[in-house]
Amino acid sequence: MGKAKMSGKRIIRPYHDAAGGWGALRATGAALLGQDTALRGSATLLRVNQPDGFDCPGCAWPDPKHTSSFEFCENGAKAVAWEATGHRCTPEFFAAHSVTELESWGDHDLEMQGRITHPMAYDAATDHYRPIGWDDAFALIARHLAALPSPNAAEFYTSGRTSNEAAFLYQLFVRTFGTNNFPDCSNMCHEPTSVGLPESIGVGKGTVLLEDFDRADAIFIFGQNPGTNSPRMLTSLRDAARRGARIISFNPLRERALERFQSPQSPVEMASMSSTPISDSIYQLRIGSDAAVLKGLMKAILEADDAALEGDLPRFLDYAFIAGHTAGFEAVATDLRATAWEDIERKSGLDRAVLTQAAGVYMTAERAILVYGMGVTQHRRGAEVVQQVANLALMRGNVGREGAGICPVRGHSNVQGDRTMGIDEKPSAAFLDRLGEHFGFDPPRAHGHNTVAALEAMQRGESRVLFGMGGNFVSAVPDWQRTWPAIRGLDLTVHVSTRLNRSHVVHGRAALILPCLGRTEVDVQASGTQSITVEDSMSMVHASAGRNAPASEHLRSEIAIVAGMARAVLGAASPIDWEGFAADYDRIRDAIEAVLPAFQGYNARIRVPGGFHLASPARERIWMTPSGRANFLVFDGLDEDEHESDPEVLWLATLRSHDQYNTTVYSLTDRYRGIRGRRDILFLNEREMQRRGLAEGDRVTLTTASTDGVVRSLDGLAVVPYLLPDRCCGAYYPEANPLVPLYLHDPISGTPASKAVPVRIVRSATPRVGETV
Repeated sequence: MGKAKMSGKRIIRPYHDAAGGWGALRATGAALLGQDTALRGSATLLRVNQPDGFDCPGCAWPDPKHTSSFEFCENGAKAVAWEATGHRCTPEFFAAHSVTELESWGDHDLEMQGRITHPMAYDAATDHYRPIGWDDAFALIARHLAALPSPNAAEFYTSGRTSNEAAFLYQLFVRTFGTNNFPDCSNMCHEPTSVGLPESIGVGKGTVLLEDFDRADAIFIFGQNPGTNSPRMLTSLRDAARRGARIISFNPLRERALERFQSPQSPVEMASMSSTPISDSIYQLRIGSDAAVLKGLMKAILEADDAALEGDLPRFLDYAFIAGHTAGFEAVATDLRATAWEDIERKSGLDRAVLTQAAGVYMTAERAILVYGMGVTQHRRGAEVVQQVANLALMRGNVGREGAGICPVRGHSNVQGDRTMGIDEKPSAAFLDRLGEHFGFDPPRAHGHNTVAALEAMQRGESRVLFGMGGNFVSAVPDWQRTWPAIRGLDLTVHVSTRLNRSHVVHGRAALILPCLGRTEVDVQASGTQSITVEDSMSMVHASAGRNAPASEHLRSEIAIVAGMARAVLGAASPIDWEGFAADYDRIRDAIEAVLPAFQGYNARIRVPGGFHLASPARERIWMTPSGRANFLVFDGLDEDEHESDPEVLWLATLRSHDQYNTTVYSLTDRYRGIRGRRDILFLNEREMQRRGLAEGDRVTLTTASTDGVVRSLDGLAVVPYLLPDRCCGAYYPEANPLVPLYLHDPISGTPASKAVPVRIVRSATPRVGETV
């Protein structure tokens, strides 16, 4: 296509400092100032993750043993600033701006309006939201739900920030109403963990505790960017690296936090401008090749073990554990021996020698932790790839020992707790039996909708109402050109929210915004000040109580909103004391204890600083599988996504910027990747740019290599050179979500394959960056 022209305007300005450090402190200060909450926000931060404070509204990484008053990270500080903001989104704002106008605003501009202060209802005649009373809002919901031909025509979405108490009450209301339709944020991220790991080890959660990172000899990280998605994890990684643990990372991008970290809590590092190297090695595998890499590591271990047998040397496999605790090893070993190294190298883009070297670190580590994130789960065969992580752990008995185990890094601060509380479209019969017995009703037994199934039902016109308990459903879902019209065709959309977002402007024929208390705010009900509880990604359950005054007197807690809706929908005939639950959250925890045996002594245990751990049977080497053993499971072939042989097709991974959490965009800066002031970016390596005659700043259009005949395109992205493997590219989430077809999902978990979308690139008619027209 000719020689690329040199760009006259640089877009990417490489960031040379370590992750964390002074850059993180400056960003934290800017976030507080930008939200007009410098003094209040600073005081609020001192209560984050403290025994008498509130759980961070950001990620689900567990709290340490509270040895410091500064138990927060940069992105946690931004989440707190976002919630404790001085900005207010009032009825006057909605009166001044029509929904049609707001649709043209960017996501960042919408959220910058601050905390929503009043319940609002959409007025189609004027195209504006107008204030509505709480009772009138609940009555509107009740009328729409009563008009449905079936309870299954309603979808009840849940965000990962919903507390245990709110989630339990929410699922109780929905099942009393008569459906198991629970599309959930977990469906779009770590559902492969929830459905993949139980088949392997009997539980859908990780098996490690935070203190295991203090004992591990090696930590392997697959598809996880801790600097952006869980920055507090960097403290554990830093401490492990400094005591000599080997850290090996596999990721298509060389993320800064995988390279080195400057701890803001280390006076020496801050004063000397020094930092701690994190990864011993970072291997940039091709997008969609985690299965090939994992099989390569296992094959190398198997070959080394065979050689040790021949040489009468100590073996590398834990045969005592394999024989005593597992099933299926021989089938996996046979598959590994039949898999050619040439195919592993071709698929992964990594040499056999490199994979053998990494396997050597694993083989010689007495205790190893295997960490993975959405780079592993968001693929067409994500659940099966998770099972390969389990296979690798089982080969050396790295489950059920101190300093070893499987560590899925989940996103939002209670996404795991919501599932524990029953937010599940496929609930177990045992859970439904206990729920029905305790509350005196017969819960629905038929499986409900996950997110993909809910969207498909909306497209068919079968679902008519969407209720969103937090989150930003509209932005988070894939395939916007097909899913957004379906959402607009609904009879009613309702969103429980703290700030304005895209879900409020892409709505049904009738729409409600119900503003709720945030995690930082005091929650006073009839019995007094309340606390809620959350479960982190390592199954620690602890209390959280805000201290700030509510942003508006018109806010209600999530629990009060659910209870008010339940009263309006179910009427006086409901045998459940919804008012009592809303008045005293201890009563909800008593009910949880009655339904979920693991929560015995719930109210007493959360009053102990630090809370308690939900025991993991797999951690005790008790395997809750039908066979009573952990299972090695064969991954057929190497392709974890649909094979695409066209050399012009690239694999696109959707990415979050550093100044972003899930769909919330704090600013238009991606500091560690050197991007400032924009998000219309396509990351591409220089070889791929040269092949296509592209230079930095050239505008391109991405088009999905769809198989259903639907054209999915995203125009006007500016190309920037970035160190990525060949045939790989990256663009920001959620802006790139329109390129992800709804059909492109894991059939086992339903999780969209947002980390491996086949796309084609053509030059755009949009002027290149820096040009004028």
